[in-house]
Amino acid sequence: QVQLVESGGGLVQAGASLRLSCTISGRTFGNYAMAWFRQAPAQEREFVGAITGSGDNTAYTEYMKGRFTISRDNGKNTVYLQMNSLKPEDTAVYYCAARGSPLIVGATVPRMYGYWGQGTQVTVSS
Repeated sequence: QVQLVESGGGLVQAGASLRLSCTISGRTFGNYAMAWFRQAPAQEREFVGAITGSGDNTAYTEYMKGRFTISRDNGKNTVYLQMNSLKPEDTAVYYCAARGSPLIVGATVPRMYGYWGQGTQVTVSS
């Protein structure tokens, strides 16, 4: 059974930084590409970015590139999302997801990921 647990969300002011963490259990972590999605109220779940199983390649939604950085530590079975210069429009529930492949080509939609965490709330005040 694959389980993902996110942490690190909270309430911050605009311009601040946060780092989200997601720890996976139950499988060999390096076999899984990991991604972050977010969902604001009344909005569809939105792709933030993804990282390959080895960590050697990443992909981001274009307008998040430069502010958000995904990394992973396969020794700790953990993937991170570093978020800088946060804006009120970044307010959402952030989810980490895993797919049963180490590759991320074309994997920018929720249906490409079979495992999900419970989500962590990020609120950015103006």
